[in-house]
Amino acid sequence: MKKIIKTILIILVLGILCGFYLHYENTTLCISEYEIKSNKIPKSFDGFKIAQISDFHNTDCDKLKNSLVQNLKVQKPGIIVITGDFIDSRRTDIDGAIKFIKRINNIAPVYYVSGNHEARINNYIDLQNGFWQNNVKVLYNQTEIIFKNREKINIVGIDDPTINKPKTDEEKTVKTAIEKASFDKQNFTVLLSHRPELFDIYAQEEIDLAFTGHAHGGQIRIPFLGGVIAPAQGFFPKYSSGVYQKDGSKMIVSRGIGNSFFPFRINNRPELIIATLKTKHA
Repeated sequence: MKKIIKTILIILVLGILCGFYLHYENTTLCISEYEIKSNKIPKSFDGFKIAQISDFHNTDCDKLKNSLVQNLKVQKPGIIVITGDFIDSRRTDIDGAIKFIKRINNIAPVYYVSGNHEARINNYIDLQNGFWQNNVKVLYNQTEIIFKNREKINIVGIDDPTINKPKTDEEKTVKTAIEKASFDKQNFTVLLSHRPELFDIYAQEEIDLAFTGHAHGGQIRIPFLGGVIAPAQGFFPKYSSGVYQKDGSKMIVSRGIGNSFFPFRINNRPELIIATLKTKHA
């Protein structure tokens, strides 16, 4: 009898510890900071910070949202970029999404591109209108130029390839979208795109730095192996978290903020990216 009671107590304690661990992993923000060096970055942009929020998924965790706002205020980025899936198509809350935007749009200019979840909802125009009304720059396969002291960098934003095209050749669609954005490749160019699995296309198009999400960090991360599974990449995805390089291009993959179909993260805390541009001297 004593052995049974002892076993039950051990199971209860382990269950409680697992519950605390999962709560911590899914509600505690991680700040990942990267330095991006390039001789194409103008001197005026040396030290320029870009904050990335991805895969917000209509999170209802006040702790996460408050932490995001507080850390953005502390970091004082030059711009904030949102790389898709700001809402969740399974429990869409446009009012809640816009309410959060109102908390951050006075910290820095906000740039946004769509993700596959925006492509799934019928009232995407309502989300767009909410962004426009709150000074968010919604980029549809187009380029914005940021100036500092007469020097400039490009911000290129492309739609998720499934926007208005549920069945499409995604590589061809994204390649066409980047070309449609029509940017001067002499300038340091930042791409906002939801899809990390299309990095080869970004490199072919001579993108200097791409910000992406979508992979949710692989949802469950195993030490030394990385993420377990990601949309469009399957098991043990090639691109799930961190900085990747191909030829002259770099890509940052955010682990994102919220969850969608899979309800929790393991060894994979929600993430705010802070990328600092640094002029690389010859």
